[in-house]
Amino acid sequence: MLAVTSEKGVTIYDTREGSVIQSVNVAGVKAAAFSPKGTFLQTFEPPTQAQKNVTLWNVASGAVVFQQSQKTFSKEVWPIIQFSNDESVACRTVTNEVHFFDPMDFAKGIVERLRLPGVSTARLAASPATHVAAYVPEMKGSPASVKIYERRKMSQGDEVARRSFYKSSSAQLLWNIGSTGLLVLAQSDVDKSNQSYYGEARLHYLRSDGSYEGLVPLSKDGPVHDVQWSPTGREFLAVYGFMPSRATLYDDRCRVIHNFKSGPYNTIRWNPHGRFFCLAGFGTLPGDMAFWDRTDLSCLGSTRAECTVTCEWSSDGRYILAATTAPRLRVDNGIKIFKYNGSLYYEKKYDKLFQAEWRPAAVGFYEDRPASPQVSGEKNKEKGGKTELLTEKSAAAAKTTAYMAPHAKAAAAVRAQLLGEETSSSAVSKSALKNKKRREKQKEKKDAEDATVALTEDISTLGNQMGALSATVDSNTGDETTKRLRALYKKIRQIEEIKQKVSDGDGNYSTNPAQREKLQQESAIREEIRALEAQN
Repeated sequence: MLAVTSEKGVTIYDTREGSVIQSVNVAGVKAAAFSPKGTFLQTFEPPTQAQKNVTLWNVASGAVVFQQSQKTFSKEVWPIIQFSNDESVACRTVTNEVHFFDPMDFAKGIVERLRLPGVSTARLAASPATHVAAYVPEMKGSPASVKIYERRKMSQGDEVARRSFYKSSSAQLLWNIGSTGLLVLAQSDVDKSNQSYYGEARLHYLRSDGSYEGLVPLSKDGPVHDVQWSPTGREFLAVYGFMPSRATLYDDRCRVIHNFKSGPYNTIRWNPHGRFFCLAGFGTLPGDMAFWDRTDLSCLGSTRAECTVTCEWSSDGRYILAATTAPRLRVDNGIKIFKYNGSLYYEKKYDKLFQAEWRPAAVGFYEDRPASPQVSGEKNKEKGGKTELLTEKSAAAAKTTAYMAPHAKAAAAVRAQLLGEETSSSAVSKSALKNKKRREKQKEKKDAEDATVALTEDISTLGNQMGALSATVDSNTGDETTKRLRALYKKIRQIEEIKQKVSDGDGNYSTNPAQREKLQQESAIREEIRALEAQN
């Protein structure tokens, strides 16, 4: 079924035949949601004093089965009336209480209630509906707390697990499939350490049997961007820390399974089977997406989807949809569909796109299939912490880069360093290249000057030695050893002069055969000089 909202109300269609199943004539509907089995439709309207604005409709008959008033709307607590996956129980949170209903007969009213002063959020374990978790924020110096109750013994008022903590004004409660573990993402509006403008976040974990309660061990300081249970219910992923963020996989005992490389990520998406998952960076981040295989923790590929607003896996777990929608963004609206390895499968642009979603399917309808053998030419390559899917298309895209204004290139380099990206030579400005060449030329010039000074000193030393030999020859012209040394020193001086010419010529000076022969004889001449000096 497909529910479509409009100014006049909500129309429910049968997607197999395209026929209208039911029409709800309520103007101004801001949100609508089906119950897990599609028996009920829940709608939210702007609050008024005249009537209740949260309504539960029976889809088959179109009758109103339940209504209540709700002053505020928040995506974190929508739908307001929660159902278990089998629709055996429903509940809602009101002031200081959690109310439970029988979905088979809402006319019975409240069948059970949990009294908990100050409760702001409660979450029913959906599969199976054996437990309920409730959150009470900080009040008058008392710490915030999360309590887990077993539904069969709830009337006794005894919790089976509890955790108290400070620095929390709100919390998200996340149950796993199996109802054995609860993740609590506690957030405060103010970060007293002044490290984050958006407040402070901490991640807690509780077991429904009371065997564990504590903080999830995070290896990097900073906010918790996202945390998601695997559809298997046996492990969860968390992305946290200042950028570039860290991603870590934990088991259902809160033990670290694997730490992934840091990157510009703030979003986690598991495929419906729990075989593949995507780490992505949306919102204020550039849109990087990395696709991983859970079975061997290998990276299948990566891509980028800029300006993505929503991102979800298909029901068969082989494709992922990234959409840019209004009113969040009013330009570049459209959808992109990627395969599980990051390769682009389909793309379409729209003048204005409000919503894009996959058609759901029942659990088990699609078979859980492993990654297909890689096609020739598509291989994973990991360099410098960045993994890419190498295809002809991606290679061509790597060569072609978009124009970037000169004043933006420095900012792009800073951003790349902050987010852990690689920078290409095309992102370097012309002035930076010119300065680099100038520095290299100055260095070469200095090295040549140093070599010239060294050669000059060697020649000066040889001149002094020649003068000393001349004086010796004048006093004893018959000394054959001294004459030989004088001739050898003369050859060394000629060799040093040739080497200086070669150095000053920057590769443009070519030696003749006689000069090359002298250069080859240098080591032998110096060895003869040392032997004669030892005799003299």
